[in-house]
Amino acid sequence: MSLYLWINVLSIAGPLLLSFDKKVHFYTHWKTLFPAILIIGSVFVAWDIYFTDIGVWGFNPDYLTGISFFNLPIEECLFFFTIPYSSVFIYEVVKAYFPKFRPAKFSYFFSLIFTIACFVLATIHYDNWYTSVALYGAGIVNWVVYYGFTPKWYPYFIVGFLITQIPFLIVNGVLTGIATEDPVVWYNPEEIMGFRIFSIPVEDVFYNFLMLFSIVIIHEYLKNLWSQNIKIT
Repeated sequence: MSLYLWINVLSIAGPLLLSFDKKVHFYTHWKTLFPAILIIGSVFVAWDIYFTDIGVWGFNPDYLTGISFFNLPIEECLFFFTIPYSSVFIYEVVKAYFPKFRPAKFSYFFSLIFTIACFVLATIHYDNWYTSVALYGAGIVNWVVYYGFTPKWYPYFIVGFLITQIPFLIVNGVLTGIATEDPVVWYNPEEIMGFRIFSIPVEDVFYNFLMLFSIVIIHEYLKNLWSQNIKIT
């Protein structure tokens, strides 16, 4: 099995095994989570195909199985399903174990600083494809959802997102070369800001936020529809 495939398997193994925990009962969320992951994951796979095609990033065949979907390694496609599953699991754990923990002020200032950082950095580096798309995308979606709707679940998402940054640094660190002679995933230096967290381009944090936040938005929307349908029937 390839290194990248092992990363996918290990990333989802724990959350999958704990999905039947009595407190979280994560398996009961599958009916809304899987459609959300499929929708957003498909969009990000298409994005990935295009960015790979134009040379924004690429993959080292030494750490892959050799099976591809268009120009993407199958491991990269799986990444957009295994990582969201594990991340939303953490989000639901936060909600289940800390139901009264809603740091409203923290969420407000986080959203404000995050949105400003996205727009400022994206504008400064507007000529970098990955930087501008990831940061403008994350900033706009966050701004519209938080300031337009201020969903009750937003504070839980922020706490969950911050917790996911710990495994994120490990997984993306391995993928970008912190533990290997050459990176599994390489980035075109002309398409990124150049700032890195260890070996990880800082854009990956915003990219990760945009993907996970979009999935949780749909996940929560579908849960609301599901609960309304149950009440009607």
